[in-house]
Amino acid sequence: MDVKQPSRVGALLREWRRRRRLSQLELALLADTSARHLSCVETGRARPSRTMVLRLSAALDVPLRERNTLLLAADYAPAYRESGLDDADMASVRAALDVMLTAHEPYPAVVVDRCWNVLAANRALSVLMDGIPPHLLEPRPNVFRLTLHPQGLAPRLANLGEVRALFLERLRRQADATGDERLRALYEEVCRYPVHADEEPAGAGAPPPRPSPVQVPLRVRTPQGELSMFSTMATFGAPADVTLSELAIELFYPLDEFTTQALRGLAGVPG
Repeated sequence: MDVKQPSRVGALLREWRRRRRLSQLELALLADTSARHLSCVETGRARPSRTMVLRLSAALDVPLRERNTLLLAADYAPAYRESGLDDADMASVRAALDVMLTAHEPYPAVVVDRCWNVLAANRALSVLMDGIPPHLLEPRPNVFRLTLHPQGLAPRLANLGEVRALFLERLRRQADATGDERLRALYEEVCRYPVHADEEPAGAGAPPPRPSPVQVPLRVRTPQGELSMFSTMATFGAPADVTLSELAIELFYPLDEFTTQALRGLAGVPG
């Protein structure tokens, strides 16, 4: 790299530093370098070593996909491979996902990628997918479209206003944190979905019918009655593959005994 020319890696590192709201001194301390050297890297007066790019990326908590981008911008080879989920060397990952999805039944569970596209699900997810039109399922279902689209789950949500506010805030924060243009485009798309005039806004109206330790449960109207659920997210620890680092498993749990028994009944599990 000709250090007299503008440094693409320096500009990208500066963007990530500003995104994380760190000063040059703060980042330098985290990465065990000097603020002067970091300034020279950002302005193109110095070329960072491969090790330095990786140290700065780790200090900035840059996702693995973007760490590869930073390395390429500095004229280094990517450090992290990107496998297909169907590749042979991902067999153990697929097996682990199958175990988690199956073991979680009769409660819903879903595997999503970084953009919240559904890659796999268990049979219990059908309680949330009932009546979803085909155009929301192709080429892959997307959690935010499925939940907030007026032809998706939205009409069946008893607390749609709360769920919409929570989902949009979650997606906006993720888009800001990662700088992913696909997430930003998804956020702008779901923000444009129409809001019904009779939709109860977040925080308005009467309190939830039952006390809950979860601020915004998923309250779904079904033929069996209103089901109340909350979810947790699980990810793989210490991933060295871009695909693996972007996988997440969302596990839904019943919030009350009625929902527990309803989900068990739908799955044919004795009470």
